[in-house]
Amino acid sequence: MPEVEPALAPAPVPVLEPPVLHDVASVFGLLSATARLQIMWLLSAGPRDVGTLAADLGQPVAAVSQHLAKLKLGGLVRARRQGRHQIYAVDDAVVGEVVRMVVGRFQDRGGSTARRAGSA
Repeated sequence: MPEVEPALAPAPVPVLEPPVLHDVASVFGLLSATARLQIMWLLSAGPRDVGTLAADLGQPVAAVSQHLAKLKLGGLVRARRQGRHQIYAVDDAVVGEVVRMVVGRFQDRGGSTARRAGSA
């Protein structure tokens, strides 16, 4: 087997510990549902109540509430009561920033990678 030149050798990176790997996979799993990703995108712009989110998503309040419950359980959003409204906000600023960065990257590219691959 040929020896790898030092300049081309990858930097040493430790293998992720199972608890960390599980936690990170859980976050990406939560964001893999398009409705939850959309909710995180909208909340990254600022807090919103359930009714506003439901209207923005074109989904029933009950469905959006279920998605919010999962995101809250996963530690990605928090809720507070304001009068008769439940207001949700991003609770993990780093995940909110990652969502903004990744969405921005795809917006800059003009949309779907599948669509671009077919036109290349």
